[in-house]
Amino acid sequence: MPSPDQLRSRITDYVGAVNSRDAKAIAALFTEDARQADPVSNPPKIGRAAISAFFETSIGGSESWTFTAKAVHTCANKVAIDFEIALVTGGASMTIDGIEVFDVNEDGQFISVDAYWDESDLSFG
Repeated sequence: MPSPDQLRSRITDYVGAVNSRDAKAIAALFTEDARQADPVSNPPKIGRAAISAFFETSIGGSESWTFTAKAVHTCANKVAIDFEIALVTGGASMTIDGIEVFDVNEDGQFISVDAYWDESDLSFG
């Protein structure tokens, strides 16, 4: 099982990949058959290709994008982050606040991630 420090390091890698806007680099952090639901109320994306396509569409639709892990919490092979995404799309700024919960395998790859946020977590301006 990854140590708490290894889990935190993996989240640092994730934040860096998301901020690089490189969907393939993000997807490479996941197992080949990983599951990702963002938000968790949406049908999950299954597999690296689907996860890569999700991030390509999500990040690619913005003019700027900054992802911040405000807090990282670990327990066993799980890690939860309190995140903020600040983005500009169509000339308008938006912020999304939420939580992501990851399951991590022995090799440090993400098996699954569920994001928790809804419209009340969005702010504009």
